[in-house]
Amino acid sequence: MNVREQIKVLLATENITLTQIAKEMTARTGKNYSMHNLSQKLSRKTLKFEEARLIAEILGYKIKFEEN
Repeated sequence: MNVREQIKVLLATENITLTQIAKEMTARTGKNYSMHNLSQKLSRKTLKFEEARLIAEILGYKIKFEEN
């Protein structure tokens, strides 16, 4: 499962929209995020790690690296 699919699953699980995520990201960072902007980043696979980490944090999760 790629990052886009994982984020979509988390959004559905937490019953939150990408628009709500964008608003919270804007509030936390001061950078202007929109639903369209985030959707494009997910589709184009250009989402930065820090943005993915922030989305996870907003949803109440954290990204964890595990050794194989």
